Amino acid sequence: MHKHKRANKKIAALVISAAVFAFTGLLHLAGAFGYLENRSYDLRVRFFAPFLRPSHDIVVVLIDQGSIDWAQRERGWGWPWPRTAYAQMLEFLGYAASVTFDIIFSEPSMHHAGEVECPECLSMFAHGMDDDAAFAHAAEKHGRVVQGVFFSSRPGAAESWPADLYTPLFEPYGFDSGVLERFGRGGGGTALIGAQFPIAPLRDSAAGLGSLTGIPDPDGIIRRMRLFTLFDGRAVPGLASMPLLVSGYDGGITLNPNGRTIKWGGFSIPVGRDGSSLLRFRGDLDRYFPFFAKDILESRELYLRGEEPPLSSRDFYGAHVFVGVFAPGLFDIFATPISPVYMGMGVHVTMLDNILRGDFARESRRLPNLLVLLALVVLTVLLCLFSKRVLLTAVGTMLALALAITGSFAAYYLLCLWVPMITFLAGITAAFVSTTLFNYATEGSQKRFIKTAFSQYLSPKVIERIIADPSQLRLGGEKSEMTAMFTDVRAFSTISEALGDPRKLVELLNHYLTRMSDIVLENQGTIDKYEGDAIIAFFGAPAHFANHAALACRSAVQMKKAEFHVNREALDRGLLTMEVLEALAKKGIRHTAPLFTRIGVNSGEMVVGNMGTPNKMNYTIMGNAVNLAARLEGANKAYDTGGILISEYTRAQIGDDFVLRPLSRVRVVGINTPLRLYELMDIREDADPLLMETMEIWERGLALYESRDFKAAAGMFQKTLELNGGDLVAQKYHARCQAHIASPPGDEAWDDGVDNLTEK
Repeated sequence: MHKHKRANKKIAALVISAAVFAFTGLLHLAGAFGYLENRSYDLRVRFFAPFLRPSHDIVVVLIDQGSIDWAQRERGWGWPWPRTAYAQMLEFLGYAASVTFDIIFSEPSMHHAGEVECPECLSMFAHGMDDDAAFAHAAEKHGRVVQGVFFSSRPGAAESWPADLYTPLFEPYGFDSGVLERFGRGGGGTALIGAQFPIAPLRDSAAGLGSLTGIPDPDGIIRRMRLFTLFDGRAVPGLASMPLLVSGYDGGITLNPNGRTIKWGGFSIPVGRDGSSLLRFRGDLDRYFPFFAKDILESRELYLRGEEPPLSSRDFYGAHVFVGVFAPGLFDIFATPISPVYMGMGVHVTMLDNILRGDFARESRRLPNLLVLLALVVLTVLLCLFSKRVLLTAVGTMLALALAITGSFAAYYLLCLWVPMITFLAGITAAFVSTTLFNYATEGSQKRFIKTAFSQYLSPKVIERIIADPSQLRLGGEKSEMTAMFTDVRAFSTISEALGDPRKLVELLNHYLTRMSDIVLENQGTIDKYEGDAIIAFFGAPAHFANHAALACRSAVQMKKAEFHVNREALDRGLLTMEVLEALAKKGIRHTAPLFTRIGVNSGEMVVGNMGTPNKMNYTIMGNAVNLAARLEGANKAYDTGGILISEYTRAQIGDDFVLRPLSRVRVVGINTPLRLYELMDIREDADPLLMETMEIWERGLALYESRDFKAAAGMFQKTLELNGGDLVAQKYHARCQAHIASPPGDEAWDDGVDNLTEK
């Protein structure tokens, strides 16, 4: 009997290993893990960026807000600067191997030569030379200046390469026409047919034009760049590679036979099937110890006066200098693995850095990936099937997961290799779950298995439902009438920044979330997830109850009432410091509740169930009704409410148990149908008589407002303010009335009094 059982386990091991490997492998090849794999790559990039040393041959010069303010104060330059400013910078950067401008000068200068120049700065220009010509003259004199050109898949200012334009271009060898076209196309494989060039004097005086075109991945994040862009049959070098060409490198490039590497002189550049190269970011641009335009211009001026400047032209000897604008609202922003708000010039700087250091990241090949996946799956299956100790099985599986993670991180850092970590984790997890299910199924212990395996991340009620119906342990959900709640803490990013210490931030969050979550759970709500300081919860599942809307509203009111005690305890325990209060005060927030919660509540038909992937699922809610609850949380800001907004759909289900303030009908972002909003003030049985009187006056005022009797409405709102001078909602509507009295809205502008909210 024992031998028969072991034989069955061997067969089971073979079948489970083959099934899990085939399933996970097919998902991997089909790109099902693509989004998560990209995110895991971003995690590795951010983790190791501080340990990757930037190239000393690259220098960054930033036109920051301080430089702009200095130029306005000292030289009378408004923005945009006169082109003579860049000419002066080029003169000072004469020893640089190249100077690259991450700026497209596509329009002639608005300035005239000499109108904003200081007298001692005029010596470098010929008499009568205009502003653009001064810049062009300096660029031609320097001889190694790179300007930017932007290519697009849409028709642009130019749709062909200028016949009279000479600039270094790549000369591809070993590329057939199909490969060359694929390697040089735009995002999604589209052909680039439009171009935006600098104005003719700057275009012609530049030593080279580099392509600014970047190609984000499907999730909008730039992880890759191409060595060149194909436009009008020409392989135009990118802004990263053109500095090397103008400083003396040959333009001949060769594609190796397997199509995975471009050889360029002594450089070897790995490429994917679309010709893009995977970047290894060093972090933010401050890793390159940036100089500022103000210091360049000041140093040049002091040098011309015969004084000792803080910088010397020789500080830039042999360096590839990138010049870009880094002032709020002026610089181009890209999402990268480092940050969702990343200066676009940094992508080109990173590309050049990777070229010089020869340390581009490379994606591992499919066959080795599948072999590693097979080994991990087989190892996990054997461990789970043949180990007699649950602890050993659990520890072994955790070690396998840790091996996949650490191996993936080590491969990136030591071998510049991107291996599919999520695929390996999915394979191990699927193998563990499959074998564990098999063990308990064959031993008749399915209920015990479910309780043990899922008690850490499902509520007891969900577990009991799965025990009663194991088929629920699958992807998918069911429609149900429910109520969703979204909460968020006002200005929490300011609080976290002012708090400084991450440990205090975690302690503060735990203090706040514990108190608020307890209130939700006490009212039979289910915590869906936490997103930083935000709580997402729902009422009416997994066990359905008819009064889910009332319980959600009761929770919201109790959370707002608990807010005072949460803040007081946080202040007493030192979790909220004076620095936090001062930071909030600087933003104009002077409130008795530093931790001020905004809450949105909506009822409707939602999908609830297990969402995610076969290997990782979450019991959660989805649907338009859920999205509306999220929008209502944000809508509190538009009306300066006390913190709770509910929809007309929730209002219809709660009867008269609550004190409500009706507000305007609105269209929220993403939802075109207008709906009435209500501010939830209190539970009726606990309400102050003064509040009840105030709300009666308010309702009369709102009715007058919506009938466009603004003068009478203003009087009602004024009475509301006399009863409660701190009523910010009444102040807002009173101000609206005054504005409409001064300038009555027409029928089209009034739009039946519907407010269109433009922010989430």
